[in-house]
Amino acid sequence: MGSSQPQQATVVGGGFGGLATAAFLADAGVDVQLYEQHDHLGGHAGVLERDGFRFDTGPSWYLMPDVFERFFDQFDRQPSDYYGLERLDPQYRVHWKDGDSVDVAPNRANIHDIFESYEDGAGAALDRYLDTAATNYELAMERVLYAGRERLRDYLDPALIPMLPRLRLFGTMDDYVARYFDHPKLQQLLQYTLVFLGGAPHNTPALYSIMAHVDFNCNVFYPDGGIAGVVDALATLARQQGVDIETGVTVEQLSPTSDGLNVETDRGTDHSEVVVSNANPAYTERELLPPAARDHGPGYWDDRTYGPAAFMLYLGVEGDIEPLAHHTLVLPTDWDAHFEHIFDDPAWPDEPAYYLSVPSLTDDTVAPDGNHAVVILVPLAPGLDDTPERRAQFRDQILADLAANTGVDLRDRIVVEETACVSDYADRFGDPQGTALGLAHTLWQTGPFRPGHRTGVDGLYYTGGFTAPGIGMPMCLLSGEHAATVVLDDHPALTTDAPAAD
Repeated sequence: MGSSQPQQATVVGGGFGGLATAAFLADAGVDVQLYEQHDHLGGHAGVLERDGFRFDTGPSWYLMPDVFERFFDQFDRQPSDYYGLERLDPQYRVHWKDGDSVDVAPNRANIHDIFESYEDGAGAALDRYLDTAATNYELAMERVLYAGRERLRDYLDPALIPMLPRLRLFGTMDDYVARYFDHPKLQQLLQYTLVFLGGAPHNTPALYSIMAHVDFNCNVFYPDGGIAGVVDALATLARQQGVDIETGVTVEQLSPTSDGLNVETDRGTDHSEVVVSNANPAYTERELLPPAARDHGPGYWDDRTYGPAAFMLYLGVEGDIEPLAHHTLVLPTDWDAHFEHIFDDPAWPDEPAYYLSVPSLTDDTVAPDGNHAVVILVPLAPGLDDTPERRAQFRDQILADLAANTGVDLRDRIVVEETACVSDYADRFGDPQGTALGLAHTLWQTGPFRPGHRTGVDGLYYTGGFTAPGIGMPMCLLSGEHAATVVLDDHPALTTDAPAAD
C-alpha cells in the first residue's frame, strides 16, 4: 500500500496513555488515528487466554477509583457505564516467611488493630500517618497531578505554597516510615506499594507515602472482566469520540517534515500534523526517529534508573488454592537483600519477595469449574540474563518457596503454564533493559525531572508511564489528558473545521 490521506493526529500505541490521549483529542474535535502493533489493545495491560483460562498479563490492582471516575466524567460518563467494580475483602493477604500472616480488610479499624497488635501505640500512629497521607494526597492530586506540572517553571506558583511545609517528603520512604513505626513488618505494610512505582524504600521519595491513603482509605477493587475489561472500556470510549483504532499495525519510522511527521508503518506511509507516541521515549528515539531528530545521545537511556523487570508465571491450576486470597504477598521478614539485587547489585534473588493474583476467587469466568487462574510476579533487576535454563530453575525455586511458606503446592496440578521475563519485555515492548515498569520513581525521575510530553521535534509528543506523572493505570490516564492538553495548546488549528464526533 502506498501513501494514504493526511491525518491530523496519529497516536502510536494503544496502552492506557495512548487510548486516553486519543479520546481527549477526538473529543476536542481532532481527527485521530491510533495504531497498535499487537492484535489487542492495552499495552502492558494485556490478556492471555488458554484452554478456558484468562489472565491479565500486566497490572492487576485496581486502585485510585477517584481518578477513573474523574476521567470518565470528563466525557459525561462514569465507569459503571462500562464495567462494575467489586471491593475486595480481604484486600490482600500477607504471608511472611516466618509463618506469620495477616488479612488486610477494607476498613480502618482492621488495619488499626493489625498495627497495634505488632507494636504498642502503632494503631494511633497509623491513624496520624493515614490522616497526613490523606491530606497530602488531596494536595498532590489537586495542585500537582491534575494540574499537569511537568516543567520546573510550573512549580513557581503561589498555589503550591501549602506544599512547602511538606519538604521533608523529599527524603526517602524508609526514613519517613521509620519516624512512625519500629516494627519491620509494619514498615513493609506501608512500603510494599513502592514496587508498583518501580522503586524501593531506600530510593523512593516520601512523597509517595500518599499510597497508604490509596491502599487503606480508598481500598482495592476488581473490575468486571479484570483489567482487560477496563482496556475494553477505554477503547469503546475512544471509538465513541471518533477515534479510528487499528491493531496489528507496526509503526516502523517517524520522519519529521516541515509540516508534521511522516508515519511509516508496515502497510504504508501516512502524513500526520501531530504524532503522540505511547511507545516509551527510549524506544521512540532509538528505533523510530532518525539520529538527527533525537533529543538524547546514545548512552542517555542506558544511564537512567529503571523499575524492576519481572519473572511472571501464568498458571492454570486444578483444585483448591487455599489459603491464597485474590491478592497475596509473600514476603521475607527482611527484604533488603531482594531490593539490593534489583537496584544495587543485580542478581537473581535467593530469598525473593513476590506477589500472587488469583482472580478466579472473585470472577468465575476466568477459569473452568474446579480450576483457578494463578499469576505469580517476582520483581527482578532489569537487564538480567534470563536464559531458558535460568528461568526454569527460578520457576522451580518459586513454586517450592510458595509451598514451603503458604502450604499451597501447585506443582502437580498445573494444566496451563506460560511465563514472561526480562527478555520478553524488551522484545515485545522495546522496554529498556527489559524493565516491566519503566523509569523508577526516584527523586530525580519524579515530577519536572521525569520526561515531559513535549519533545524537541515539532509535532511529536509522548504519553504513558515513562512520562509525567508516572507509572500505573491512573497516572497513565492523567498522562493522556495532559498530552492532549499540550497538543491542543501548541496546535489550536487542529480543532478548526474538524469533523464532529458522533
